[in-house]
Amino acid sequence: MPVEHYVALSAILFTIGGVGFLVRRNVLVTLMSIEIMLNAVNLALVAFNRKGAYMEGGNHTGQVFAFFIIAAEAAEVAVGLAIVLSLFRIRRTVRSDEADLLKN
Repeated sequence: MPVEHYVALSAILFTIGGVGFLVRRNVLVTLMSIEIMLNAVNLALVAFNRKGAYMEGGNHTGQVFAFFIIAAEAAEVAVGLAIVLSLFRIRRTVRSDEADLLKN
């Protein structure tokens, strides 16, 4: 399968994640949208690395970056869910427009 198909799928996934991040107000949906965008980047990195590995031979830089992004995603989810749980305990909602506790 050519790398262009992977890049097109990555662009579609990134667009879906970006639209979900900008349009939705639910914090959980926002976190999932960020995950979709980061996974789209991982797909593009691995696809370009795969093409580069055939051309130059044995370089795994894209896959290493993908592993770092996966680790950052795990940390982001842990911190984000802790913030969502705290917000839900205090406000009984998970809407981002009602999270104005630090506003004043």
